[in-house]
Amino acid sequence: MQSPSPVRVVARRTVTPPPRPRERIPLTTWDLSLLSADYIQKGLLFAPPPFPTARLVDHIEASLADALAAYYPVAGRLATDQHRGGGGCSVSVDCAGQGVEILHAVATGVAIADVVPPDADVPRLVRSFFPLDDAVNYDGHHRPLFAVQVTELADAVFLAFAYNHALSDGTAFWDFIAAWSETARARLGRSDAPHAPPAPVFERWSPDGGAAAPAVLPYADLAGLIARPTQPPPPQRERMLHFTAESLEALKDRARQELLAAGDAAGAAGVTKFQAMCSLLWRCFVRARRVSPEQEVVFRASANNRARLRPPLPAAYFGNAIGAVSTEAVRASELLAAGGHGRAAAAVGRAVAAHDDAGIRARAAAWEAEKGLSAFRLFDPNGMFVSSSPRFDMYGCDFGWGKPLAARSGKANKYDGKVSLFPGREGGGSIDAEVVLAPEHMAALELDDELWAAVSPDVLPAREG
Repeated sequence: MQSPSPVRVVARRTVTPPPRPRERIPLTTWDLSLLSADYIQKGLLFAPPPFPTARLVDHIEASLADALAAYYPVAGRLATDQHRGGGGCSVSVDCAGQGVEILHAVATGVAIADVVPPDADVPRLVRSFFPLDDAVNYDGHHRPLFAVQVTELADAVFLAFAYNHALSDGTAFWDFIAAWSETARARLGRSDAPHAPPAPVFERWSPDGGAAAPAVLPYADLAGLIARPTQPPPPQRERMLHFTAESLEALKDRARQELLAAGDAAGAAGVTKFQAMCSLLWRCFVRARRVSPEQEVVFRASANNRARLRPPLPAAYFGNAIGAVSTEAVRASELLAAGGHGRAAAAVGRAVAAHDDAGIRARAAAWEAEKGLSAFRLFDPNGMFVSSSPRFDMYGCDFGWGKPLAARSGKANKYDGKVSLFPGREGGGSIDAEVVLAPEHMAALELDDELWAAVSPDVLPAREG
């Protein structure tokens, strides 16, 4: 029998932006594809602030209200409009200032060492820090698009964010969190920003140029089409794997040397640290799962569309601008054979290179020709999917009393073979990879010498000051 959670919610507040004219922002192809997916759940662990908890929650509330003045869609709700004469329906963000939610919680007897134990699984306890953990994005019709839970630990504070993924992707989400943290520092007289960040761009992309019209789906109503889990998820284990900048450089060099030895100079020249790290994890996952040698396997990852489009989207584009890239299928035996690290890195590189303006527009046109909702459940028993990005400035999110000690995620969008990338806390190009596997696969991964030769030991985060 599962023991009761030590996390107890003691108060809730609703935060609204300053009054402004009501506005609707239509959801596009990229947004609609995520209606059945879970909310984004990311969180940051901090040392306790040098003031009482009551003031902390007030500070979080006031600074969040400031941030919502610019990011007002975050305080809205989703709305579905039926089109007359059997014309289907469309979904938009109704920006009427309905509000976001702050939860104040207490985790009795829980300390930093319980949340980020070195060289161990991510504790299940961490999932209890996150609000809206049973919500899918479609639920934003009646639930907040954003909620934050402030959890007091014995020697720390955890800020856990739940954010509707149909509203935007991770790039825009972390821009919002960064802008909020800047307003929080400013309220405490600790702002060090040389100039204001660019304002978010809410106008949705259209392949024809100009503002996007509402994407009309051929259904009278969407509620019955939303894919929700009907069974409890199978057992999972999670671990955070730390790759130093030096280790990533060594993996990149190894992949290059293998490709040069195979006569693939072009592939060797294009290898990146991202490709080399993903190649390692892909090979190790296949080995841990004991995949049949003749079984074909693929690698998938999310990719940012902003800079790939022509003309490119603004960096401050606030919406979903991501697509899934996929390698060609490779037999497991080829992936694990000598030289397989380099071949896998090159395959990842080809998949990323193919995700260009033409490819993005072709996918948008294919959806337009046959509109529908994706279940967005990317589980593949022999596959691997990488999301999030080490480019997200998670550790730059200082709310006024120091940078985070660690970054973690909730239970949302997790399955066997999922990898989420985080920047390493020390910076310098280091990466933390959160890997999720079935227990038997994780046990095998823990015995993989190739993996652990590249992974650095965990250490408890040091408190500053």
